[in-house]
Amino acid sequence: MIAIIDYEAGNLRSVERALRHIGKACLVTKAPGEILRARRVIFPGVGAAGRAMEVIRARGLDSVIAAVAARKTPLLGICLGAQIILSESEENSTQCLGILEGRALRFPQTGLKIPHMGWNDTTRHREHPLFEGIDGKAHFYFVHSYYPAPHRSEDVLAHTDYGVAFPSVIGRGNVAAVQFHPEKSGRQGLRLLENFCSWNGEA
Repeated sequence: MIAIIDYEAGNLRSVERALRHIGKACLVTKAPGEILRARRVIFPGVGAAGRAMEVIRARGLDSVIAAVAARKTPLLGICLGAQIILSESEENSTQCLGILEGRALRFPQTGLKIPHMGWNDTTRHREHPLFEGIDGKAHFYFVHSYYPAPHRSEDVLAHTDYGVAFPSVIGRGNVAAVQFHPEKSGRQGLRLLENFCSWNGEA
């Protein structure tokens, strides 16, 4: 079973629909026991970092997510979930989960529209099981004003250019996260979710 963490952050049902479309059993849940028993965990989200962390802490999910990472259970962050697995966010000056060291940064003013919204490609820094069978020039769907910036360069698996080159896929060990929305990214996004569902957590 794949657990999709419910912390009132938006795109839960679209992730659930995408997983069911590819034939994967999943459960949207805020129950710590169900999350800890899951064979894989998805940490999605849209919205503001400050409010998200308030809900996560109020539900005791901060320690649950940390336990999932420590148990080597495959964990996938999506969009806001890719930002608040880091130590902190510039948005609302929020202290986040600290699973990976780093900060979520707001896009600088470059003359491009913020939020970054629409289709864009990624440039891979190294291969990873999430990329299996996905074209190196594949486009994915983004909607965001902030982006993850891990402290360790080796935690950046791919980047995307939008005024600046920003990390769009990050990860270490059994933890991976994407700034784009695979559940809204057509065939290539579904393939990434399929890859996650067969990933054993080893990079």
